[in-house]
Amino acid sequence: MDVTSLRAVLAEMRPVVLPSRFEKAQQADSHRLQLGLRSLQGSRWLELSWLAEAPRLLLIDPPPRQGDGSTLAQQLQHGLRGLALVSLEQQGWERVVELGFARRPGEPLQRQLVLEAMGRHSNLFLLDGERRVIALARQVRQDRSRLRPIGTGDAYVPPPPMAGEPPRLAEPFASWQRRLTLLPQTLGEALMGAYQGIGPALARQLAQEGLARPVASLQTEQWERLWQRWRRWLEAVSEERFQLGWGGPSDYRCWDPGPTDAPAPPDPWPINRGLAGYYDERLGRRALEQRRTTLRQRLQHAADRERRNADQQRALLAAVPGSEGMQEQADALLSLPAPSREQVEEAQRLYRKARKLRRSLAAITPRLELHQQRLAAIEASLTFLEQAESAAQLTAVEEDLPALLPARDGQGSGPSRRTRRGSAGGAPTPLELRSSGGLRLQVGRNHRQNEWISLQQARRGDLWFHAQECPGSHVVLKGSEGSPTEEDLREAADLAAHFSRARANARVPVVMVPTGDLQRIAGAGPGTVRHRGGEVLWAVPERASDRLAEPPRLPSSDQP
Repeated sequence: MDVTSLRAVLAEMRPVVLPSRFEKAQQADSHRLQLGLRSLQGSRWLELSWLAEAPRLLLIDPPPRQGDGSTLAQQLQHGLRGLALVSLEQQGWERVVELGFARRPGEPLQRQLVLEAMGRHSNLFLLDGERRVIALARQVRQDRSRLRPIGTGDAYVPPPPMAGEPPRLAEPFASWQRRLTLLPQTLGEALMGAYQGIGPALARQLAQEGLARPVASLQTEQWERLWQRWRRWLEAVSEERFQLGWGGPSDYRCWDPGPTDAPAPPDPWPINRGLAGYYDERLGRRALEQRRTTLRQRLQHAADRERRNADQQRALLAAVPGSEGMQEQADALLSLPAPSREQVEEAQRLYRKARKLRRSLAAITPRLELHQQRLAAIEASLTFLEQAESAAQLTAVEEDLPALLPARDGQGSGPSRRTRRGSAGGAPTPLELRSSGGLRLQVGRNHRQNEWISLQQARRGDLWFHAQECPGSHVVLKGSEGSPTEEDLREAADLAAHFSRARANARVPVVMVPTGDLQRIAGAGPGTVRHRGGEVLWAVPERASDRLAEPPRLPSSDQP
């Protein structure tokens, strides 16, 4: 959030929250604090974040209750109790905002909350009436910052002043152009280096497509266009004429929204609400990918372990035929006219080794099958993981980990009784939608959901679909609720192909089996089944993609 966006947010925020009484502080995560305030117009919430990639101050909708027991939240709860927010100040072109708290408007400030939204140096401070630090989000020790170490009990020292000149409407064109051409550099570097408050996003908005162009190469008409945009930006900031716009050279902009096709819907704080949604979506997506990466690594490590174990069992299995040769060697030694003592001992050793190899066959085969089953289950979980589109779907993948990962990973080993019975985490919630003929279609998004729809909830007449010889979801068409049409069968097959590792293929073979012909494999993980017979249908995953653009969820009253 650059200075322009920060000013836009504050200009919209002041009439909404000043003055308002402090009610609650909660820390939603390690880098985000939320303050509950109450004014004559009702309850309001502020969000302050010192996350290096996205420091921000925003007015937000009421958040869920979370993190009110954190140390920082408790310190603010105690320090701001009985006070009211009476001021929101941001000086010059610094990305520093001070929230002033007093007993009532007009009285001296007793506490100040200072947010420094400065990239990796971002921080949050709670100051007392003498501007000493009571609490802060991150301790800044001497080894981290020789310029400005600061901790609890220290006097608050503002950040060092920014380099460059403050932008001024009164500056003439010649002075502005001369300042930008002092050094042989690109236009973007000149804008950010010569003036305060110009970050990469604003530089792109001002320069449009010419950001990487050398300053010396700009023609007269290009300088004039840049000057016009520069003046338009400064006028919008000085007169607080802010409006949120999307797209263009940056994701969003608060001073030059561009042409609009329709008037914006009435909203008392559209910029704050719009940016809150923007950050929630972007940071939520980032958190989702980080969580996906962690799960992927754990599953891949487990898959590598199962492959190594399976290879060891295969090597042992390959050695079993050698027992016959050992038997023959031992027979030959004992068949000598006068075998020596050493030859007799060697023959006995060969007999013992041959017997051990023959006995191991009964143990090796089940172990090899177990490793292959676990590897297949892990491969299916990796498919579920890559196709997960929400936090809830990632949680569904996590539900399977106790049955997939070994005990040394801290997740247990093998399918537990709780997992098999489906009691862990409540009833499974597979994806459900309607076919063209009005029949229910159920799609499992993890092993537990697969077992629930294919075995536990299946009724006579239901049909089971799965991509042939390919990891993926179980799909059940509820034929017990009506007679399925050819179109219903096609849609179910398309869904099974779409929710499989073969999603990118043009056509995928899908097996259709009555659920009554499914059999759970004893000792295997949840959702592992075998079947008799079946019919192969050719499915097109892309058709399911079109149907799932807005999947129609079934109402709760239709749930079995």
